[in-house]
Amino acid sequence: MLKPDRAPCHKLTFEEAVQIHLRLLSGEMYSRIAASYDVNQGRIADVKFGRLHPSSYEEATRRADR
Repeated sequence: MLKPDRAPCHKLTFEEAVQIHLRLLSGEMYSRIAASYDVNQGRIADVKFGRLHPSSYEEATRRADR
């Protein structure tokens, strides 16, 4: 889907996926996370369930344990 300025939506990086996992672990809602990255909630679910950047969950849990 194109934004009003006709630019494509943001593609999440590995680092952003790690941050998304950390935000999910803290209980933040999908909709707020998605809005902050200019993606839809489906992309947040793709990160959460390992369909996008599968190893980001392990990195997030490693960082959370520090």
